[in-house]
Amino acid sequence: MSAKGLQIQERDLDILRLVHRFRFCLSRHIKVLCGFDGARAANRRLKMLVDAGYLERKKYLYGISEMYTLSHKGRILLGVNKREDKIRLDRITHDIYVLDSVVYFCLKYGISFAAVQSEKELHIQDGFCVRKHQPDFAVEIAWESIAVEVELNPKAKIRMGENIRENYLKYDKQIWITNNNKVFSLLGELKNEYSNIDVIRLEEVLEYVKSGYS
Repeated sequence: MSAKGLQIQERDLDILRLVHRFRFCLSRHIKVLCGFDGARAANRRLKMLVDAGYLERKKYLYGISEMYTLSHKGRILLGVNKREDKIRLDRITHDIYVLDSVVYFCLKYGISFAAVQSEKELHIQDGFCVRKHQPDFAVEIAWESIAVEVELNPKAKIRMGENIRENYLKYDKQIWITNNNKVFSLLGELKNEYSNIDVIRLEEVLEYVKSGYS
């Protein structure tokens, strides 16, 4: 498959699928999750996809690298909904940490990003019924279904409990990733009620993935 001199490869489609599933990606996420040997090779290919019109590259927030999103042309190539995804500025930091956490699981457990279901995909599976809570992503490891939540700010205990209960009923395990001490303490309390909760510090995740990004 080619367009304007660019020969579309399977890995290009993997890049477009990844960006579509998580609404946006940074180059570091694409480099690891799409199997590039180095940042230079990943950035070169991303530039080709941007120049050919399949991806868009834009800086949304000061201090955060340029973000890649799927263009209209890229959506047509994948055969997905042509409506542009909305990027919520108030969620960008959270969503970047979600992608860092996906990288963490893929590197630590040797799985492909294809084994991960994003929150967006999980909501699509719900269809047109009343919108339900879904985790930030779900993954299956060693025949265990796992809900993964990245929680940066404390929510009301009742709401947090409802989300945990939903995960408890649907998944074998739920892993919460946080850098907030109040969230950490609240999850500690709720672990007494729901036995399938594990908690990981966000700092541990970010330290682990450093080697993959370098």
